[in-house]
Amino acid sequence: MSDPAAPLDAPPGQPRKAATAAWVGSALEYYDFFIYGSAAALIFPEVFFDESDPATATLLSLATFGVAYAARPVGALFLGHFGDRVGRKKIMVFTLLLMGLSTFLIGCLPTRDQVGGLAPVLLVLCRVLQGISAAGEQASANSMTLEHAPPHRRGFFTSFTLSGTQGGQFLATLVFLPVAALPDEQLLSWGWRVPFWLSVAVAVVGYVIRRTLQETPAFTRQAAAEGVVKLPLVVLLRDHRADVLRVVAGAFIASVSTIFTVWALAYATSDSVGMSRSGMLWVGALANVAALGAIPLWAKLSDRIGRRPVYLVGAVGSAVTMFLYLWAISTGSYPLTLALGIVAFGIVYSAANGVWPAFYGEMFSTRVRLSGVAIGTQIGFAVAGFAVTFAARIAGPDGDDWSSVALFTAALCVPPVIAAVTARETHKVPTEHLGSRPAADAAQRTAVTA
Repeated sequence: MSDPAAPLDAPPGQPRKAATAAWVGSALEYYDFFIYGSAAALIFPEVFFDESDPATATLLSLATFGVAYAARPVGALFLGHFGDRVGRKKIMVFTLLLMGLSTFLIGCLPTRDQVGGLAPVLLVLCRVLQGISAAGEQASANSMTLEHAPPHRRGFFTSFTLSGTQGGQFLATLVFLPVAALPDEQLLSWGWRVPFWLSVAVAVVGYVIRRTLQETPAFTRQAAAEGVVKLPLVVLLRDHRADVLRVVAGAFIASVSTIFTVWALAYATSDSVGMSRSGMLWVGALANVAALGAIPLWAKLSDRIGRRPVYLVGAVGSAVTMFLYLWAISTGSYPLTLALGIVAFGIVYSAANGVWPAFYGEMFSTRVRLSGVAIGTQIGFAVAGFAVTFAARIAGPDGDDWSSVALFTAALCVPPVIAAVTARETHKVPTEHLGSRPAADAAQRTAVTA
């Protein structure tokens, strides 16, 4: 029988392969997710909700963006359970295929002019499938990379999941730029469908990479030595309740992303500000380029000084810089908006965004890690998804009260700060001892006295 406490060594090349698989899969998942966000802000109000007045149509369209986040906790329960029972690899392949299929189908949907009220119903159904897929994607990719990574580089390797997310968002923006430049007649008839159809190509690449991955040494060792947990949720709530709550609170930080990518885009291109669609899409694209460089650097720093200080920089800094970014949009100054968008989203937010995969994953033991990260993050992300809808209401009837939206976003950064302050530091805990409070506390004492 294997000793579950023995040091875990991944097969040669597997850590990088797992990180690459996480990057490509996350890029697809969030390419799909963010083209929906762009379409919800710019196109769907006219295609699926065109019988409403413009303000109501935009509100309904942004609400469909949040629907996926409501579905994610349900998907997390299901996919987390099976991920801790059958392994990380199978869930990673399943989520990839489900997201690719549901996104392709959105591109095939009839419009409201063609089938009436059935059109938004079908849109919501596909969006729910996207949400279920996303619920298991990051948690399974995080678990796969964390459990394959060298213990002293877990932050760096797990950050590939989130740099993949930013890569997917960058790709989504690049695809939408020529689409958004089409004449309205072509854009609203067939142009908006093209980005959704293109997801098939990325899905094929991701599937080829993921199906050749090996299961992680930690999961294999745990399953051989003690067997898998029959009901991971029961063990999770019995042994890790406080950490699940921390992850839920920490996941509120994703509200910064949804406000930046969806509400701010709709606000900037509204009549009250009047910035161009293509110009604002370039703000998002360049901010994501900055994030692709910043995320691994922040993650490497967390491998040296710890997860908590880096995460706190991102959470506190995001509360401040979102005020500056939304103020810049209100001025109508494109250079100022571009500069502050890169700082706020590309650099500052990346501190929290790049570190949370390791920070959250290290709170749990191998036998419930996927469930813990999936359930905790998806409940918190549900708040982030509907933050866009609340922001649209808070912004007032004219949709231009940016300061109230900035204050609302800052308030959503408070729970992540509390979660980080009360969490244990785990960056020096051996992988096989993660999730064990005595081991984590001993490692933290060592870090303090070193």
